[in-house]
Amino acid sequence: MEFNYADVFEGLADAIGERVAAVCGDRRVTYAELDAEANRLAHHLRSAGVRPGQHVAMQLYNGLEYVTALLAVLKIRAVPVNVNYRYVERELTYLYTDSDSVALIYDTEFDDRVAAAAARAPKLRHFIAVGGDSAVPGAVGYEEALRAQPAVRDFPPRSGRDLYIIYTGGTTGTPKGVMWEMEQMLHAFWHPHAPRPARPEDVVAQAAGNGPLVMMPVAPLMHGAAQMATWISWWMGATLVYVRTFDPAEIWRTVGREKVNSMTITGDAMAVPLADELSAGSYDVSSLYAIVSTGAILTGAVRERLAGLLPDAMILDRFGSTESGSTAEAVAGSSPEKGLRFAPDTENVTVLDESLRPVEPGSGVIGQIARSGYIASGYYNDPVKTARTFPEIDGRRWLLTGDLATVEADGTIAVYGRGSQVINTGGEKVFPEEVEAVLKGHPDVYDAVVTGVPDRRWGSRVAAVVQPGGRTPSTQELDAHCRRHLSGYKVPRVYAFVEEMKRSPAGKADYRWAAQVARRHA
Repeated sequence: MEFNYADVFEGLADAIGERVAAVCGDRRVTYAELDAEANRLAHHLRSAGVRPGQHVAMQLYNGLEYVTALLAVLKIRAVPVNVNYRYVERELTYLYTDSDSVALIYDTEFDDRVAAAAARAPKLRHFIAVGGDSAVPGAVGYEEALRAQPAVRDFPPRSGRDLYIIYTGGTTGTPKGVMWEMEQMLHAFWHPHAPRPARPEDVVAQAAGNGPLVMMPVAPLMHGAAQMATWISWWMGATLVYVRTFDPAEIWRTVGREKVNSMTITGDAMAVPLADELSAGSYDVSSLYAIVSTGAILTGAVRERLAGLLPDAMILDRFGSTESGSTAEAVAGSSPEKGLRFAPDTENVTVLDESLRPVEPGSGVIGQIARSGYIASGYYNDPVKTARTFPEIDGRRWLLTGDLATVEADGTIAVYGRGSQVINTGGEKVFPEEVEAVLKGHPDVYDAVVTGVPDRRWGSRVAAVVQPGGRTPSTQELDAHCRRHLSGYKVPRVYAFVEEMKRSPAGKADYRWAAQVARRHA
């Protein structure tokens, strides 16, 4: 056995095969049943000419077909590629082409977009349609693909260096494929409170020895956070519960029905509608003992609201990225409004100054968070960005995350925000996250994204795109609210009110869109 995800899952299927591995709606499969279904799909992909190292794209809503596809691709040493199901034809053409995908597994709801974009992706040659008949030429139905194949394992040996790619859209720029060797990825995303395995067999032994756990990644599986939450949960021997699309009422019904113990969400964008539904309805949440936010930090007001609605559950924030893995946990009392402070999981996480030297704790010097040790290999098809983001310093390879921070005297890391989003106004730096958190603390603000707009005198002005929560507050009200909590130069000079905020399916802010909206209003 190698530190390879397919190897380890097969070990789990042999050791705890009767345990339920995944549930979505009315479907539930054990570890053994999921392994067998993945074997069938793996044989089909191989019969269709997919070879080790080639890329298979997945354009699917949450469901058992998604996790089956992940396993099947890894079993034949091919590479999975996640596709944002909100992408339109132009974006899909870019991703299909940039990723060099040779096969696509997709939900038939996306037929029109798939057919149009695939015609312009020359390497994409095999299609598997989930959910019914497809109009895409040559597409094979998912059930048909499984029916003709055996459930046996007759795959060649794998390696811990086999690749896994996660495309991340981030908040600016075109999507980029983050490449991981699987052994590195398993350790980088290992559960911070579980013993680290010395051998892959240790993962299986730990999972077999754990009691029953039921865990729910709420974010879409096409987002790296939900995929990593899935693997982490399986390495704990847990049952994974999915809801096909983000529906707060269905999520809470499922928590009660399946007795979910832990949920993973992405920041306020998911927490607020979940809290709204929980306030309005009557649900059994007695089994829930933890909600973990990854990919976006909860604001203090939202965290307090969740804590009030779920007094018996822990509300936790995790810090990390697709390139770094899960690296730190928020210190008690930390929030974007009061200042974000994190305790690193490992000594390989630090802050490097402009000369790429470690920041002295307590010095107040601002640098960027960096990690060495278990980190991604780089970006697919982008050697320039790889060299810039993963420099070698004194013989040691580092990941520069782009998050600006300093190291406190006690060793905790105080995070200010993403350097790429910092607004420079008259020489002063404004971090959007801080202003967004203050705005979302206003009772009439449902959501807010802060960006900069050009200014002849100051270089940039602070601008806020605001989604009201009920009544629309006046700009004077928001200005007064912000001035009670922020220095004057941080207070927005431009407000753009929108009916609905544009965010990624995982809840991340779309700063490109926000900047366009703010400039129009300015």
